[in-house]
Amino acid sequence: MTEPDEATRSARSGDPIRVLIVDDHALIRRSLEMALSAETDIEVVGEASDGQEAVELADRLTPDVMLMDVRMPRRSGIEATRAIKAAVPSTRIIMLTVSDEEEDLFEAIKAGATGYLLKNVQLDEVPEAVRGVHEGQSLINPAMAAKLITEFANMSRKEAERPPQLPVPRLTDREMEVLRLVAKGMNNREIAKQLFISENTVKNHVRNILDKLQLHSRMEAVVYAVRERMLEIT
Repeated sequence: MTEPDEATRSARSGDPIRVLIVDDHALIRRSLEMALSAETDIEVVGEASDGQEAVELADRLTPDVMLMDVRMPRRSGIEATRAIKAAVPSTRIIMLTVSDEEEDLFEAIKAGATGYLLKNVQLDEVPEAVRGVHEGQSLINPAMAAKLITEFANMSRKEAERPPQLPVPRLTDREMEVLRLVAKGMNNREIAKQLFISENTVKNHVRNILDKLQLHSRMEAVVYAVRERMLEIT
């Protein structure tokens, strides 16, 4: 029997997913708040209009998930994400942006973001995105994943001359297989099909990888593995 995922358990226990919305446009904040508040398993616990306010609220409210605009006054979303992940590492952050610019995408992932959401997304897709990252999934569409792979390959070449930091946690052969496929942009279903295992088994492997590396998202694990030369992407 498959175990219920984290979001399902939260809903059953009566604990909704606590979300903080961060955007400098009031209309966007209001639209997101309306889309999320209609869901019984999601609670909007606060809103912020810039990166500095986001850091302060995150520290005080410790939300489960944050929707974070990339470009804002006082402090950018990427700078705020970096500060929040240092102070409240359990919070998962979805970046909001009007474009999928490669530089922003990679900087956001390096800062600790769990995924990207374009602002032209259908509002009814936002709750599912929140549930997904709350379960530990990375929110990266195929086009963005392709760009990330290119960046990972560049990063791998740059890091080749730097000695790895020791000690590097040891992953099993199967966990390394799963991590390589994550780095190629595959989701759990695609990895399961590739390795002839169940999706639940893939989830367990990903959870073990994150536990061993003491990280909070799949993309963080890939960045770490490339930096420490556990993975070589070409």
